[in-house]
Amino acid sequence: MDRRANVRDTYDRIAAHFASTREYAWPEVESFVDSYGDRDIDVALDLGCGNARHAEVLAEHATRVLGVDVSRGLLETAADRSRERGFTVELVQADASTLPVRSGAVDIAVYVATLHHLPTRELRLASLDALADVLVSDGVALVSAWSTAHDAFEETTGFDTTVEWTLPGGETVDRFYHIYDSQEFTADLEASSLETVSFELSSGNCYAVVRPNSSR
Repeated sequence: MDRRANVRDTYDRIAAHFASTREYAWPEVESFVDSYGDRDIDVALDLGCGNARHAEVLAEHATRVLGVDVSRGLLETAADRSRERGFTVELVQADASTLPVRSGAVDIAVYVATLHHLPTRELRLASLDALADVLVSDGVALVSAWSTAHDAFEETTGFDTTVEWTLPGGETVDRFYHIYDSQEFTADLEASSLETVSFELSSGNCYAVVRPNSSR
């Protein structure tokens, strides 16, 4: 099976239970949106939206919110959440490396906890380039990925691994991760069509606020 298809099928399989454990937005996302939310935001993008918990935060500031995820199962949980919570998000099934979004259409984007699920560096860089392409010239995005700084890992350089998800009843499902070290994360951003505004490690994750690189 294609490795990208395997990631999609894994999240389709665990979607309902996974979404039930993802009730609240990450503080880092809320802080980012609060920092840039006073802009005139027409279109916001939640890339790798899952159950749309971060799309809900974006909806407080943007005229339109797009939620993109490769998993149809997770998009169904996002639709349920938007109906229950009374916010509007336009949901699209797509791979993060090939976004069906017009170039220069997005004012602000959140791309968290998704980059590390893409199974090759080529795809990860393609997704960063795709993000740069859809942002307006002065657009901003928050990108995150699991880091070797997390307490769960002893390695100090980036590596591929699988992390088990345990379903009710005890069945386990392996999920692919590429765990980034900080230098590798910033190097991949530099190799893409994005430029880094700020970088930090928080809660075992690499975070970067980025914008399109005007020199590329």
